[in-house]
Amino acid sequence: MNALTAAYRWLNDQGPAFGAPGLEARWTSSKKDAVCTAYAASSRVWYTISHGILNEIYYPTIDRPQTRDMELIFTDGETFVHEEKRDFEFDFHYIDPDALAVRVVASDLGGRYTVTKEFVCDPHHPVVLMHVKVEGEESVLSRLKCYALLAPHLNGGGAGNSARSIEVAGRRSILAWKDSTSLAMGVDCGFTRTSCGYVGSSDGYQDLSGNMRMDWEFGQALDGNIAVTGEIDVARNREFTLAIAFGDGYHAALAGMMQSLSVPYELHVKRFVEQWHRAASPERLAAASHDSGRLMRISHNTILAHEDKTYSGAFIASASIPWGNAKGDDDLGGYHLVWTRDMIQSATALLACGRIDTARRALVYLACTQRPDGSFAQNFWIDGTPYWTGIQLDEVAFPIMLAWRLWKLDGLGNFDVFPFIEHAAAFLVRYAPITQQERWEEASGYSPSTLATVISALVCAADVARAHHSPELANFLESYADWLEDHLDEWTVTNDGVLHPDIKRHYVRIQPPKPGESFYNPDFGEGRYNIANRAPGERYNFAANEIVDAGFLELVRYGVRRADDPLIVDSLKVIDKVLKIDTPYGACWRRYNHDGYGQQKDGEPFIHYGQGRAWPILTGERAHYELAGGGDYAQYVKAIERFSSFGGMLPEQVWDYADMPEQGLYFGRSAGSAQPLVWAHAEYIKLLRSVVDGRVFDRISVVEERYGVRREERTFRSEVEFFQITRPITELPAGKRLQVLDPSRFRVVWTVDGWANTHNTDARLVGYPGFAAELPLPLEATGTLQMTLFWPLENRWLGHNFSVNLSGA
Repeated sequence: MNALTAAYRWLNDQGPAFGAPGLEARWTSSKKDAVCTAYAASSRVWYTISHGILNEIYYPTIDRPQTRDMELIFTDGETFVHEEKRDFEFDFHYIDPDALAVRVVASDLGGRYTVTKEFVCDPHHPVVLMHVKVEGEESVLSRLKCYALLAPHLNGGGAGNSARSIEVAGRRSILAWKDSTSLAMGVDCGFTRTSCGYVGSSDGYQDLSGNMRMDWEFGQALDGNIAVTGEIDVARNREFTLAIAFGDGYHAALAGMMQSLSVPYELHVKRFVEQWHRAASPERLAAASHDSGRLMRISHNTILAHEDKTYSGAFIASASIPWGNAKGDDDLGGYHLVWTRDMIQSATALLACGRIDTARRALVYLACTQRPDGSFAQNFWIDGTPYWTGIQLDEVAFPIMLAWRLWKLDGLGNFDVFPFIEHAAAFLVRYAPITQQERWEEASGYSPSTLATVISALVCAADVARAHHSPELANFLESYADWLEDHLDEWTVTNDGVLHPDIKRHYVRIQPPKPGESFYNPDFGEGRYNIANRAPGERYNFAANEIVDAGFLELVRYGVRRADDPLIVDSLKVIDKVLKIDTPYGACWRRYNHDGYGQQKDGEPFIHYGQGRAWPILTGERAHYELAGGGDYAQYVKAIERFSSFGGMLPEQVWDYADMPEQGLYFGRSAGSAQPLVWAHAEYIKLLRSVVDGRVFDRISVVEERYGVRREERTFRSEVEFFQITRPITELPAGKRLQVLDPSRFRVVWTVDGWANTHNTDARLVGYPGFAAELPLPLEATGTLQMTLFWPLENRWLGHNFSVNLSGA
């Protein structure tokens, strides 16, 4: 054994996804950027295709990415070995414009033969089908062999996979497994030879690249990073169908494969397309597009494709893994997870398409994952198992907003939504205004985008509560929302901006917590926070006034602020100066300045650090703002369409620097992040609906009426200040009433004259948010309020006093 082989075997034994150049899951890019995702309308498999290569298959029942690379290699055994990734030119099509069924025509660079591949799923089994037809010069085809190469990554990783060559009903096939999950690969004509090897040392690519022939026929490869190979004699089979099946156990996978191969491929295609036609796209939205509705249809289908069929209503963020080519087994999540934020975007987009039942499924699914305290995990597998553990208030607020929308559309069916809403609203009251993580999942504090959703959700919850004969709860929730809205600018605006020479007052990305507040980190410095994913040696600690994002536009989207609010207008000027990128395909914006989540500056993949790139979803958010303010939104609709790949997939980020052909990166085209990002497709769908309606689809009427209209009429006033032990206040402005909140029944013992006179105020129950005690302070009271708390059911005192300065009338 030579040193290189020994090293490869050592790496395989360790488990990370190291491999040979021909087998690692590389996501190549080009001017066409031909990447797409397809899905079976009623079975449980989807797959992604890049430049004609089957890059990733996902079986949602198992919750994990299932295989990372599958391709065909062709050789005449004497003069050439053609690998699909390098040696073909591709022409990409959808078999039907309303179905995620794909046809790829690959031509070898010498023009001697073409390979036409079609990808569909068996509509009734978890099986991916690839139909292959080879045409060309007879002198070539008569000697041509095709080799199907597959590198399984079962249960989420390259390590610990096993495979064996077997014979089923007289046909040679391959069975792979890991734990209780199995994969079967076979072809309707049967493989003439098979082999199971280890990536980089004994796999099929190593074999064929040596002498253009298959010399190895290893019967099995156990417990490693493996790759399997199946030979197809093209001389005898110019047309064949290959199946990759999944199952919980050997028999399930093998039976699924054989059942699918027993049905003629033409019938599979017919059924597949027919089922997609039953989920017809909303053609009326095409009128707002600039591509005759092509991206609208693809976006609609892509969102539908990301709903699991076992866990009904579970929408994952993407079938892709950002920079998956550079990932090992240490990051199992990818985007194959449910993020409540992303999921609500998908469900709301489907509401915009008229799919009320689908949106209700999403809401019911979320109700089944809601925690006892009313919150949701930061993200979770489709079976509800939490993955990350951060607290993000917008991910608690968004489900309330979806529930309200369905309620207003009379789309809840028999689902009683009130307990669900009341629990979620209670969590928001206990934690708002400070979130542990904002929508970019990195920083704690007062976030304009988070507060936009929290305020809107509480008003929605109050609307539902009042209709469910709970007026006291409704009034309380509205008061709390009013308090948040009244302090919004105080908490999220800087008066000392440093990013635009003419603008000192503008919204910031986030204002970090103050000493004594939740999630305050003294290591950052007061008024400062650390930015994640910065490269080694780069500055990472910044003051709040140095960092901006456009999250404040959510205030306009939901109706908390008007589009022509001077603070919004000035803040956008700062955003455009700092974050806007004019690409050849249209304007796009970065998330925030100094963002490190993105391709590295030299074009290498993001691995722990990089440079955040421009996000097409932010072009959609800007378009919604322009629509709300009567601006030019059409240019942004067109830009989003042009940002999509040749297959119509919208990326998370586009490369926003000069072309780097050697890295496959082109200005304004997809970078190496997630593609598709379902949130981006949802944003585009909602944008089309907004254009057709002439108003922002996400606008919440009760929020707009409460804040946008009343502020314009100068009739809005917040009358209450709220005090919680976790967020005490030190001053009560003149004319404001004071309410003390706590989850448990309590009594406030207080004085305004240095304890010369002592008062007791018992709290009252306001519902799941807990208990509230309003202190009967005289409006003209001045001086200092001193108070402490006592919990009678526990016979427990707080143990210290709080002091609040009273401003008087």
